[in-house]
Amino acid sequence: MAQILYNPIIYSKNPLSIRSGPLSIIRRTLISMGGGEQNTEENQSNQQIPLITHYQLGPFSLCHRVVLAPLTRQRSYNCMPQPHAILYYSQRSSPGGLLIAEATGVSDSAQGYPNTPGIWTEEQVEAWKPIVNGVHKKGGVFFCQIWHTGRASHVDYQPNRQTPVSSSDRKISAKIMRANGKDFVDFSPPRALKTEEIPQIVNDFRLAARNAINAGFDGVEIHGAHGYLVDQFMKDSVNNRTDQYGGTLENRCRFPLEVVEAVADEIGADRVGIRLSPFAGYLESSDSNPEALGVYMAEALNKYSILYAHFVEPRMVTVGESVATNKSLLPMRKAFKGAFLVAGGYGRDDGNEAITSGKADLVVYGRHFLANPDLPRRFELNAPLNKYDRDTFYIPDPVVGYTDYPFLE
Repeated sequence: MAQILYNPIIYSKNPLSIRSGPLSIIRRTLISMGGGEQNTEENQSNQQIPLITHYQLGPFSLCHRVVLAPLTRQRSYNCMPQPHAILYYSQRSSPGGLLIAEATGVSDSAQGYPNTPGIWTEEQVEAWKPIVNGVHKKGGVFFCQIWHTGRASHVDYQPNRQTPVSSSDRKISAKIMRANGKDFVDFSPPRALKTEEIPQIVNDFRLAARNAINAGFDGVEIHGAHGYLVDQFMKDSVNNRTDQYGGTLENRCRFPLEVVEAVADEIGADRVGIRLSPFAGYLESSDSNPEALGVYMAEALNKYSILYAHFVEPRMVTVGESVATNKSLLPMRKAFKGAFLVAGGYGRDDGNEAITSGKADLVVYGRHFLANPDLPRRFELNAPLNKYDRDTFYIPDPVVGYTDYPFLE
């Protein structure tokens, strides 16, 4: 039997009027075989699950709205994607499901963590190809998240132990794991990029995007969140520049938007997304007016007609912790004209609510998807979830905590 790559149901402007997803197709067949055709519509309506409905994401026909988050797993030895990632990503693939690959360095100076992959060399491109093919064989849509860690680095990770770069010379006060994967030391003091150096960083993102397409990825997501280089320019707690890349909100967002423009021009706007976390304070990168920052970026991105904006919920201020807040992504949702993705502590129920209320078009899952490779199916069946094991999130083992989480029977 030929594999179904995409749900054959035609896109509707009312997403919740569609019964979609591979399990739904099987269910409709069984109902018909059982002679219950007169009750089919009623049964389908009762079983409607917002997260398991079709969505047309630009040129990509998605069968459900459960997205794999870009999750750093630190299993790419010497910055090289490894064969064990073929199984990891293919396990989490489903027909018409969107996956976003782990943060992937745009250059040899973009690194800041042990065993994270890159995509700046031909060898890395070739290493990514079988991983991407594994996702496509399962009918998935695969985007590569491209990043530069900026000041969130150490001289150990830099070519010739050069000084890490940032929007300013403001140093992170916390500790960082050295490249040996064992010792923790102070972050290295960064240096502020010279104005004339910034176009080269923009070009690094452009080339990485082209390499991602050459590796077979369907598109790229620019990592503009969580205290890394793009975020370091946007956030006024880090950026104290006095040139055209600092000071006003418009100036602080200039570099991120130059990256977006360069990447969109290189591979096509309908293959570009960006992740933003205006409310977060990860890696001591926060802003005095996060809502204004978020709305400005949402509106400014419309100029480039990119495929999607992926926003992190205001409740996710620090890593792994959810806090009560009355702040909302709704102003950003209203301002941005493309597809709107949300992430940050979502489960099944509030994910469904985000879709039905119009807060989001797609919901991005990290830890739950990590521990449940068949998460969309579990959500459709309302099945119990495997518990994730934090102790194995970032170990170099190619199996434990990586590809050994069980599927439903």
